[in-house]
Amino acid sequence: MSEDLLAAIVAATRRIVEVRQEAEPLAALAGRAAAAPSRQGRFFAAVSRRDAVNVIAECKRRSPSKGVLCAEYDPAAIARGYAQSGAAAISVLTEPTFFDGSLDDLRAVRAAVELPLLRKDFILSEYQLLEARAAGADAVLLIVAALRPVELKVLHEHAIGYGLDVLVEVHNTTELAIALDAGAQIVGVNNRNLRTLEVDVRASDELIAEIPSEVVGVSESGLRTPTDLARLRALGYRAFLIGEHFMTAADPGEQLRELLASAADTVDTKVTKGTEVRRL
Repeated sequence: MSEDLLAAIVAATRRIVEVRQEAEPLAALAGRAAAAPSRQGRFFAAVSRRDAVNVIAECKRRSPSKGVLCAEYDPAAIARGYAQSGAAAISVLTEPTFFDGSLDDLRAVRAAVELPLLRKDFILSEYQLLEARAAGADAVLLIVAALRPVELKVLHEHAIGYGLDVLVEVHNTTELAIALDAGAQIVGVNNRNLRTLEVDVRASDELIAEIPSEVVGVSESGLRTPTDLARLRALGYRAFLIGEHFMTAADPGEQLRELLASAADTVDTKVTKGTEVRRL
């Protein structure tokens, strides 16, 4: 995702939110959000377990870098497959312009499964936090690269106040420092370079040492093999957000099941050999 593309997504998101807010004022949306059940802490608990390989499995129809990933996209059916296959939580893309997502997708997934749900979008405003709560999300994604530090801090505080857990996404040490200063308790390290779109899992390798032990580390993007998960788990990551690897498979749920089964075997082998080194 180039800087220009990131800026384009942010600009498009601001326009979309303006249109939505004209249709439903913030006060009315706040009323709907307040009526939604509070599930605060469920997402954090799901991704922080130390006795399991915690995968946040993603529902995503397309991406700017790869185009359409799943032509026959049924997020509710995909989510049911993930739930049956052992996902710790489910991420749902709701950004419409570049990812073909919608809040309807989130609502459909909420109606289909009981697992904790992450609204994955470019959250820029309090209004979007209320949308997430009203649509059944347990957590939201805040991307440091898309926000000024003061905006991140305010949105993080508002999200917690609205009963939402927060996954704060970073790409380098500077962004990690900003995330921690904002109070992040769950930090996602995105292995995708926002400037080049290239994926390099070494980003996760480099940042884990700087994530405090009490903060849950989540590795995102480019994860495909049991070895990837076992190695990063040994370094200290407690959860893994995986989307394209599942969404390009004929059966995303079965792909998750196979990955988790193999990853568990790999982790058990590493534990026996004493190679797990940090926060496991």
